[in-house]
Amino acid sequence: MKVINLLPADIYTVVNKSVLTDQDRNILITLYMPIIGPLPVTLYLTLWNDLDRLGLMSGDLTHHHLMSTLKTELDMIKKARETLEAVGLIKTYIDQENVNKYVYCLYSPLSASEFFNHPVLNVVLYNNVGKYEYDLIRKKYENLTVSLSGYEDITKMMNMVFKSSTEPEKADIRERNSIGINVNEVIDFDTIISLMPRGLINERTFNKRVKELINNLAFIYNIDTLKMAEILRLVIDDGKVNSEELKKNVRKYYQYNYGKLPTIVYRSQPEYLKSPMGDNSNKAKIIYVFENTSPYDFLKSKNKGSTPTSRDLKLVEYLVTEIGLKPAVVNVVIDYVLKKNNNRLDKTYAEAIAAQLRRNGVETAKDALESIQKEQKKIDKKVPKAKVNSEKPVWFDETITKEELSEEESKELEELLSEYR
Repeated sequence: MKVINLLPADIYTVVNKSVLTDQDRNILITLYMPIIGPLPVTLYLTLWNDLDRLGLMSGDLTHHHLMSTLKTELDMIKKARETLEAVGLIKTYIDQENVNKYVYCLYSPLSASEFFNHPVLNVVLYNNVGKYEYDLIRKKYENLTVSLSGYEDITKMMNMVFKSSTEPEKADIRERNSIGINVNEVIDFDTIISLMPRGLINERTFNKRVKELINNLAFIYNIDTLKMAEILRLVIDDGKVNSEELKKNVRKYYQYNYGKLPTIVYRSQPEYLKSPMGDNSNKAKIIYVFENTSPYDFLKSKNKGSTPTSRDLKLVEYLVTEIGLKPAVVNVVIDYVLKKNNNRLDKTYAEAIAAQLRRNGVETAKDALESIQKEQKKIDKKVPKAKVNSEKPVWFDETITKEELSEEESKELEELLSEYR
């Protein structure tokens, strides 16, 4: 694909390809923002706001307008736009003449029902926010069930209230329009078909909907074409793919081979919960590592590069999915427990700390550090000074406050930071 340089003078026009509502705005903030971050959502809302009073189309605007409105550099706006494209919220078209002219077509986000039944977005949301937050979000969109036992339905039908009238001509009316997310095909369906036993499939087996599901599952669970063919043989009956059985077998396959399901242990802290850049103190550097390393990679670094044990990974996964800690907070807990327990990740101890952080609503590395440091001070008052000094973890030693680190601590911090330079 040709690389096109975006310039502040480049013109854009916004075209509404859907019917946008306040419910769409809520879905963008509660369901999409935890996945794509605040800037893409803000860009979408800004483009929406650029539409005329009828909500159909904007006038010609320059990208300098977006820079001024969002107070953001143009390359960040471009990345935010590409993110919106990837999740199916906008489509972009360009006419390259003397000045590049862009058309940004806005599409509705998926409905809550579509989102929570989507094989990619639903899983990614769960992974990004954890079980606790995920359950809270989902409850906002659950149906309210009211028992009507004993009640009689006396609702009138339309023909009982209105008289028939002349039928008007059909009009081309705008409808709600969403396009879903864009995932490049990771499965070669020609190969899949060639590997299927004769008579198992027909020309309707791999229709568009089934192909999309297979491709999305392959994307989530990192399954290649050959492995997917093996799984598909088990779930095709009478020329039809059993979607539920396919999902179940894909999960079983992944769990059998990796001892876990793909979870947030491989994801770092969401952007909206990271600390602002600019602070060069040692404590800020430590927080930066906590925020920009996944729990899996952080645990691996603490093991001097060795793959974490399945026992440790299950504990970390539990802290994320069951207790609901954010990735950076999990890293703080890992570090503290390892330092307090001779490099052993004690399950009971970690759970106790994690549960307290969850109850206190801690979501950031900074708050987790301060919370644990506060608890450490309470312990210090109850434990003799000599014992306190021998047990106090590296990150919470008084030397942090003084901005002084030992040679060993500095080396460890530099090793962790080296990945991000």
